[in-house]
Amino acid sequence: MGTKNTVRVKAPEGKSFFSRMEKLTRLDPSFENGLPVRSMPYVIYITLIGILYIGNLHYADRTIRKINKLQIEIEELRADYTTLKSDYMKDSKQSEVARKVEALGLEESVVPPYKVAVNSNELKAWDNE
Repeated sequence: MGTKNTVRVKAPEGKSFFSRMEKLTRLDPSFENGLPVRSMPYVIYITLIGILYIGNLHYADRTIRKINKLQIEIEELRADYTTLKSDYMKDSKQSEVARKVEALGLEESVVPPYKVAVNSNELKAWDNE
């Protein structure tokens, strides 16, 4: 059976990144005399502020997604409106109307319209009948 020769080298105390982080985040000295009740209101306040901050971020993200979705819908509706408006303008031309009503047996008048003049006395006589 073969044995492996391994050499372990320890990092010098206090020189590695993790040992420095451990020293900075060590909470043991804070709890030597029990739970530090004096600082609990501050801890609770900071915790509540953090929760409100996270909630506000989620609300803002949701609102931004809704706005983007509505902007896409507006662009689609605007495109539909433009298409329908151009179709309406084309279909409302006199030549298009004449072509469509030709199938119904109607034809365009060649005699220009004339104005009918009625006196107010004649109109009153007509209303009394």
